[in-house]
This record gives sequence, C-alpha cells and structure tokens, in this order.
Amino acid sequence: MTKTLLAEFTAREGAEDEVARLIEEYARTVREEEGNLAFDVYTRAAAPRAYWIFEVYRDEDAFQAHLKAPYGGPFNAALVPLIEEDASVLTFLVPLATNNL
Repeated sequence: MTKTLLAEFTAREGAEDEVARLIEEYARTVREEEGNLAFDVYTRAAAPRAYWIFEVYRDEDAFQAHLKAPYGGPFNAALVPLIEEDASVLTFLVPLATNNL
C-alpha cells in the first residue's frame, strides 16, 4: 500500500525567498528517490507563505528510506529557523474506499 502524507508549514515573514529556494531544491532531490511517486509543493493562494507538500511513496519501506536519506536532516535543520512552526506538521492520509460510493 502506498504511503501518502501532507506536510504543512508557514514561512516566516522575510524568509519567503529562502524557503522557496530550499524546498525547490529538496523537491528535485526527493523526486529522484526510487520509491517516491509524488512530491508536489503548493502554497495557499490566500496566504502564499503557507506551504502544503503532498507526498506519495511506493510503500512503507520507500517512506522509511526517504526518512533515512542523508539530505533530509540538513534540509530540516535549514528549514526550521525559517518557519513559524517547530517543524513541518505531518498528516498521514489513507484512500477512501471507492467501492462504497
């Protein structure tokens, strides 16, 4: 089963350009992971400092490999002082069973 999540954070005022640079670079790297199926970065139209990142991994093993990748720690260390939250807020998602609709 795929592993799907939504990561959310808000760039601090004045840090918008640096956050955009970091997340664009990180997205390119994550998309190259063998088990990554999607890494789509969005900002909220009414609040462009608010980021939503939709991530899909082939399975739990692919997600665990993503978490262990050597570039994740440095990315998060660089991101945390630039965002309003203590860390990205993660929401894990499961697909709706469509056969009951």
